[in-house]
Amino acid sequence: MSSNLQAGVVGASGYSGIELLRLLSGHPHIDVSVATSRKLVGQPVEQAYPVLRGRMGGLVFSDSEPTSLAATNDVDVFFLALPHGVASEYARPLYDAGRVVIDLSADFRLSSAETYKAYYGAEHPDLELLEAGSYVIPEIHGMDGLSDHRLFACPGCYPTSIQVPLTPLLKGNLVSTDGIVVNSFSGVSGAGKKLSADYLYCERDGSAVAYGLPRHRHLSEIEEQLSKAAGQQVVLQFCPHLAPMQRGIISTISVPGAGTLEDIYECWEAAYHGKPFVKLLPSGTFPDSKHVVGSNRVDISAVLDDRTGRFLLTSAEDNLLKGASGQAIQIANLRFGFPETAGLL
Repeated sequence: MSSNLQAGVVGASGYSGIELLRLLSGHPHIDVSVATSRKLVGQPVEQAYPVLRGRMGGLVFSDSEPTSLAATNDVDVFFLALPHGVASEYARPLYDAGRVVIDLSADFRLSSAETYKAYYGAEHPDLELLEAGSYVIPEIHGMDGLSDHRLFACPGCYPTSIQVPLTPLLKGNLVSTDGIVVNSFSGVSGAGKKLSADYLYCERDGSAVAYGLPRHRHLSEIEEQLSKAAGQQVVLQFCPHLAPMQRGIISTISVPGAGTLEDIYECWEAAYHGKPFVKLLPSGTFPDSKHVVGSNRVDISAVLDDRTGRFLLTSAEDNLLKGASGQAIQIANLRFGFPETAGLL
């Protein structure tokens, strides 16, 4: 067996799961030895997804029974690409078996069980693990003190696109905690593989629509993390939209400011200097989703509206990479001491 770290991808046939397989198949330090899919059990991964031909070494989709996975002693880290509420059913036995678990769902992103219930409509399935989970956007939270942690919550796609530009500015008291308005547009892949008329090509092509107003589930995560950054309660208006594109997220953040445009950029430079996956664009150059798709990068820029006295912050990311699978691998790289950029662009 390879001396590389061995990984399992649970829910490997969804959009995020496929991206995990694709990225890990080229990772210099991690090999995929388990890929689960209830619908594709017994099928070779390369047969089900020809894009991976020649890259998976004959790997076959296996069943995803939690206790059986926990007994797979040769797997070091499991990535859970599962819906919220389901991920915790796997996280518990894997965590108890001593595995490192990186969860791409919302099950461990929040600190408050009450907030989870308010936004997800059910009691949190595992309060003990909720406390054990570590929420990490590497560029913001770092990994200090987390080298021995075994449960990580991979942040959501919208929250990442919003926190990266806003968090340093809130910490630096350069923008107000009041009156923040965020408009975000996501590609259809953000909804996952749903058999719904709303996501059919003929319905989405040439059409954009708001949804989840006024309390999209990601709002809970966004407000909780920004409040921690600001040291006080942050309540904002979050307006997500479904855009006629396969993947990518654009967020435009309108916020009253206390400093100058130069202060904004100096703050960002200080916060993200040496961070390979955050790119600062000059003021007046606006991030474009097509320039980040396929990468683990977030592009951000800012302009000042002299007429309203508000800063307009914009960001772009790939919702399936920096918003999900790429960020999960970035967390794994840091957790296991690999170069942060290993397997990523």
